[in-house]
Amino acid sequence: MNDTSLSGKRRLLSALCHGSIFFSALLVSIGIPIAILFVSDDSVIRENAKEALNFHLNIWFYGAIYAVLTAILIGYLLLPLVPIFILLTWILPIIAIVKVIGDPDKAFRYPFIFRVL
Repeated sequence: MNDTSLSGKRRLLSALCHGSIFFSALLVSIGIPIAILFVSDDSVIRENAKEALNFHLNIWFYGAIYAVLTAILIGYLLLPLVPIFILLTWILPIIAIVKVIGDPDKAFRYPFIFRVL
C-alpha cells in the first residue's frame, strides 16, 4: 500500500473513532471504535480507537457520578459545571478530529482522562 493511501486510511478511521461520540445511539457510538480496534492492524489507528474508547468510558463514568450526586442532592451544587462538562464532551472530540486529520502519523491523547485500555 502506498503512503498516501495509508495516510488517507489513517485519517479516515482515526477521525471516525473520535467522531463516533457524536452518534446518539449508545451501541453505535462505542461500537465504531471497538470494531475499528479489532479490524485494523495499524498501530496509530488502534491507539486512536483505544483513546476514543477511554474518552467514552470517562464521559459515562463522570455522568454516572454526577447522577448519583444529584440523587443525593449534592449534585445540584455542581450544576454550574454542567455547561463546562457538555462543552468539553463536544470540543475535545472536535480537537481530536482536527489533530488526527492534520497529522495522521500521531495518535491523539485526550487530556485529563483515566486510561483503562
